Amino acid sequence: MQAVILSGGKSSRFWPLNSKHKSLTKVCGKTLVEWTIKGLKKSGIDDIIIIQGPNKNIEIELKDKYPEIKFAVQPKPKGMGNALSQAENLIKKDFFTMHAHCFDADKFIKPMIEKQKSTGSKLILVGKKTDKLWKYGIVGFDSRIQDKIIKLVEKPKKGEEQSDIGLKGIYLLSKEFFEYYKKTKLQEYNFEEALQLYMNNNDARIIITKKEVPSLKFPWELLKASRKVMSKYIKPEISKQATIGKNAIIENCYIGKNANIFENSVLKNSYIGDNTIVGNFSLVRDSIIENNCLIGAHSEIAKSIFQDDAHVHSGYIGDSIIGAHTRIGAGIITGNTRLDRGEIKSCVKEKTISTGLKNFGCVIGENTKIGIHVSIMPGMLVGNNCVIGPNALIKKNMPDNTNCYSKSEEKYENNI
Repeated sequence: MQAVILSGGKSSRFWPLNSKHKSLTKVCGKTLVEWTIKGLKKSGIDDIIIIQGPNKNIEIELKDKYPEIKFAVQPKPKGMGNALSQAENLIKKDFFTMHAHCFDADKFIKPMIEKQKSTGSKLILVGKKTDKLWKYGIVGFDSRIQDKIIKLVEKPKKGEEQSDIGLKGIYLLSKEFFEYYKKTKLQEYNFEEALQLYMNNNDARIIITKKEVPSLKFPWELLKASRKVMSKYIKPEISKQATIGKNAIIENCYIGKNANIFENSVLKNSYIGDNTIVGNFSLVRDSIIENNCLIGAHSEIAKSIFQDDAHVHSGYIGDSIIGAHTRIGAGIITGNTRLDRGEIKSCVKEKTISTGLKNFGCVIGENTKIGIHVSIMPGMLVGNNCVIGPNALIKKNMPDNTNCYSKSEEKYENNI
């Protein structure tokens, strides 16, 4: 079979980690799309097509590593159906389609193929029980056949729900799907409209899973997704080229080439990339620290991600993501829990969003400079190319290319 990976769109809700498409975000030494490719190949699928945006960032990143992969371009982000249509001439047979961060797809491919063989259906979907019906495409069932679906309502209003089973973004389709797609009008949900047209005339089945399917709309969702990547693909190992200082404690960690772990540091359940330094008496736990990073002496890094070449002098960073090439001075504190221990909210595209998390620090973009003794409140998003002066308190989002030097009241200035 073939597989089509969807990597178009602007990843606008993934700010400030969207300088490239979100599928090019690095986790444990590889981009997310590479982990998805690995999962597909593990399932025996080598005929892979990637649909990307017009800047072709994904093709530039992957073409030398994966010369066998084909690429198609979606000129403008006009929905999933339009994206798939860009690859129609490359699709020769039945095919899977999924988003580029679906690195767990191999868990579903075999049962989907088995379902297709046992039922003869050419449309197989994956669903999961949900209590957040307004967030998903909700399916309706044929009362006579347990796994047959006859209805799909995208993000239904209250009272329009067909069931409590929401689609999870992995599809097994036939080339015949495009005949139905061409009968729809171009709009955001015409992929789902084409699925409904197909169901009206053909048998369609669903696999209902209890397994989590990774979601990656918002940047904080990378924290959970990265832990899944690590548990699935990364085994404890200390490179022979790494330097481990006296009295360092290392438990269940991957330590990369030329990493330098200084004396008396403690590392637990973490990934430490190549050429990364962890200073004396530092504690790194349940975290992913990519290549060429620096964790200064007496730092505590907990359940966080450092992208390539991110540096921190000292302080506490918890449940946070630090973008590539960012520099953080001594005494940083990221608040990662509300005083009332309630759910943390964040602001995305000027709308307040419930993160679903009770522990979430901040997300900081690339190339940002942070001075000493800075405090960042839970749920904050700090942009790319920013400057935060000493003793600042960050309690609202900070746009790209801005400066902040005030402690009592943030006043952001454009630094271009």
